[in-house]
Amino acid sequence: MTNFELTYRRFSEDSILVEWPPEITKSIVYDVLSFKKMILNYNIKGIIQINNAYNSILVIYDFAIDKINDEISTLKSLYNTRVCINRPTFKLWRIPVCYDEEFGLDLDVISKQNKLSKSEVVRLHYEPIYTIFFIGFLPGFLYLGGLDKRLHFPRRSKPRIRLKKGAVAIGGGQTGIYPNVSPGGWHIIGNSPIEFFKSANENPCFAQAGDQVQFVPIPNSEYKVLVEQIKNGTYQLESEVFDG
Repeated sequence: MTNFELTYRRFSEDSILVEWPPEITKSIVYDVLSFKKMILNYNIKGIIQINNAYNSILVIYDFAIDKINDEISTLKSLYNTRVCINRPTFKLWRIPVCYDEEFGLDLDVISKQNKLSKSEVVRLHYEPIYTIFFIGFLPGFLYLGGLDKRLHFPRRSKPRIRLKKGAVAIGGGQTGIYPNVSPGGWHIIGNSPIEFFKSANENPCFAQAGDQVQFVPIPNSEYKVLVEQIKNGTYQLESEVFDG
């Protein structure tokens, strides 16, 4: 297990920010999540919440921290003594995506500017297995790492006002899915009929940071069938468990 050089500092009167090197990598994401799980498992007095991002965690206490060095020392000691057994278990989700022109609003521009055929753009997008680095921006929005460099593409200079729910997009060096109708500045290459966020559920988003995603290309005819199955509750999203 790699030990990264972390920095620890007061973020507010009741919280400590722990930061990893300023990179977005799979190894850092898994280390962030492993350390978060370890802190939660140890039930350190006063810690009520831990929020994670790409390369940091925010540790929140239920009191104003007077002896900041003591709390930081506790966190440092815990990190330096962690072991592989504390690594969380994750899932690989297979998510259907239709890349038809009806949904791939920006396939043409990505194809021309990256000097690829549309079919190559689609293939290069669905072949990798992506890691969910972060869930945010919109509830249920999956930021996915692992996009082929040949598909890297800057965000739109002018965001669209309204994107279709389930829009699969590329923004810079990442890909993601818009979970609901919303504005958006990423380039759209397809659509998934899956429900990515259900506020009424105990766990509104089926996935978590650290999980993996594999896109499964489907024709328009199958997309329409899945839409109906999801509406009537007969569709089951495919997944399998793996160790992070």
